[in-house]
Parts: sequence; C-alpha cells; structure tokens
Amino acid sequence: MREIPVDEITRNIKEMCIEANHFLSPDMSNAMVQAVEGEEAPLGRQILEQLQENLRIAGQDMIPICQDTGMAVIFMQIGQEVHFTGGSLEDAINEGVRQGYVEGFLRKSVVADPLIRENTKDNTPAVVHYELVTGDKVKITVAPKGFGSENMSRVFMLKPADGIEGVKEAILTAVRDAGPNACPPMVVGVGIGGTFEKCALLAKKALTRPVDERSEIPYVRDMELELLDKINRTGIGPGGLGGTITALAVNINTYATHIAGLPVAVNMCCHVNRHSVREI
Repeated sequence: MREIPVDEITRNIKEMCIEANHFLSPDMSNAMVQAVEGEEAPLGRQILEQLQENLRIAGQDMIPICQDTGMAVIFMQIGQEVHFTGGSLEDAINEGVRQGYVEGFLRKSVVADPLIRENTKDNTPAVVHYELVTGDKVKITVAPKGFGSENMSRVFMLKPADGIEGVKEAILTAVRDAGPNACPPMVVGVGIGGTFEKCALLAKKALTRPVDERSEIPYVRDMELELLDKINRTGIGPGGLGGTITALAVNINTYATHIAGLPVAVNMCCHVNRHSVREI
C-alpha cells in the first residue's frame, strides 16, 4: 500500500489549473501549427495566425489564453493500492482549484446554485470523476471547460436501427448547429454507447485524448477520420468566418449499451482544448 498525502494532490492541481489556462498541451500546440499550414482560405489563415499570436502573448506575459478560464473538470485515475492521508481527497482537490484560481488570478466563473446564481468567488466546486485502476499511481487530468463550447454540446438518444450512419449524422448535426459558437477550429469529443449519462462522460473524456492519437478500434478510427473530413468541408472555418479547418480532431469513445438503445453525446471544445496531465 502506497500512502499519498492529500496536500500533494492540492499542490499539483493548483499548478495544473494555472498551467492549463496559460499554455496549450503539446498535442494542441502542434495541431494549431498544422492548422495554419493547412488552411486554404486567406481569411481563415489570418484568424488562425491571430490565435497563434494570442497564444504566444498568453504564455509570454502569463495572461490566460481565454477570458473564460472555465469550470474545473478533473479526472482522477486512482490505483487501488493507494491510500490517501491527511484529510478528505475531494476537499483537497477543491482546495487545489481554489488556490489555482485565486492565486493565479483566473476568472471565477462558478455559481453555487444553478438558479440562485451566487458566485462562489473561487471557482469551486470542481466537477470530479473518479476511476479505480490497478497499481499504486494516481493520474490527474485537469481540463478547465469554457461554456461557449460546452453550451453547444448535445446528447442524442438514437434508435439501434439508426446505426452508424445515424450516429454520423447526429455528430454532423451538432457541429452544424454549433456553427461559430464553439470557437472553431474545435475539437469534437464523442461518446457512443452506455446510458444517458455514460455517453456524456465518454465524450468529455474523449476531449482529453491527444488529438494526434486515433482510436485503437479500426471502425472507430475510420469514423474519426471520415467525420473530421466532413466537418472541415462544412465551410464554417476558423472563428466561424469560413475556411477549410473547422475542427482539429474528432475523438470518439465507445462503450457497451442496452439492446434497445444507441446513446450518442457530442461534447464540443474550442480551439485551445485545455488539459494538463500528471502522474504521481
């Protein structure tokens, strides 16, 4: 049994909240460079170059990439041989978010009640997803999620008879309906299968997969590439102002489902697709 003080979790999450809001992950940085090179429309290329300049200034001057520094979504992959000491794990996670957003001067965007809407003033609580795995390591993924793109996300409860073509059309419908509102070029996270809530979690987690990695399942990999091509043919383009690069990647996760269902979730993310990953 390996013991990990919860203070170590707090420290890492604080640093990761600040890191994710100021610097792109390596895969996203490479994708943006490739997007500039691949964009065929002059205006689209100009928008992408402006986004690159914004990223440069953000990193150089330690200014957040975007004014919407997001609601903290945290995936905790915990080895079953780990024992946390020194207090509550969830309290430690939220303390890390609080420190990161307050000390990092990041915008506080969380309200305590969805209808009363009083700001918590420290961006807590986070949305935390736990997964128990074998081993004695803890893998933390911090993914601040802005709501310009989050608001464009969709869940479709399809019929099994709709099949793969129905799934593809649902994804394309979500992208077309989002248009410029998801701050393209976007990353499209997709969850297929499970239940109503499981497919949404699959889609959210898909956004944290490096955009240069394709699914290991052959038909899913083919679908990712086909949908990326079709999305980029919509003409929405960077900033929604037209062009050939509307999405940087389509990441799809699948899961077992019921014989009577075919749930599909589409979780949109803007061009920065913020995420930071550490293993302790």
